[in-house]
Amino acid sequence: MELSKRLQAVADLVTAGCRVADVGTDHAYIPIALVQEGRIPGAVAMDVNTGPLERARLHVAENRLEEKIELRLSDGLAALSPGEADSVVIAGMGGGLVIRILTEGAQTVRGVKECILQPQSEIEKVRAFLLEEGFLVASLFTAGRTLRSACRQGASTSCAWQDRRLRWLCSAIV
Repeated sequence: MELSKRLQAVADLVTAGCRVADVGTDHAYIPIALVQEGRIPGAVAMDVNTGPLERARLHVAENRLEEKIELRLSDGLAALSPGEADSVVIAGMGGGLVIRILTEGAQTVRGVKECILQPQSEIEKVRAFLLEEGFLVASLFTAGRTLRSACRQGASTSCAWQDRRLRWLCSAIV
């Protein structure tokens, strides 16, 4: 499956071998592409609305991936139990909603290896939230150059997000 540049940028951040939870999956394009590439063994694709989840179900079936991609109706991470995923993708939502999902799903988030976040708005608000919660900004990628940055420590998870100009990777200190 060919992804848009935005979705491909998000998918490229997923660590190979991780089981992915795609929150707000919409069409399930990211899980489908990652499974087809052989980068991940499987995924849980979740959405709060039945319409997008039905579109996702159709796309998963068209690609014959029902055995690898499980679909769930879920508000944020509510339908994901701790330990079911190694990587959480939250992309294409407003920053306030991203923060709410991370806050309400904190127990689940603590158990994953990485979160890949791509808020559509309030990027600085998301960054501030992550720093306040103890995430460490390890690298900033811009225009092909890597700049090192030291920020607050103490998180038990990792997160990343992308906008049109920057990609921040936040790594945990374990």
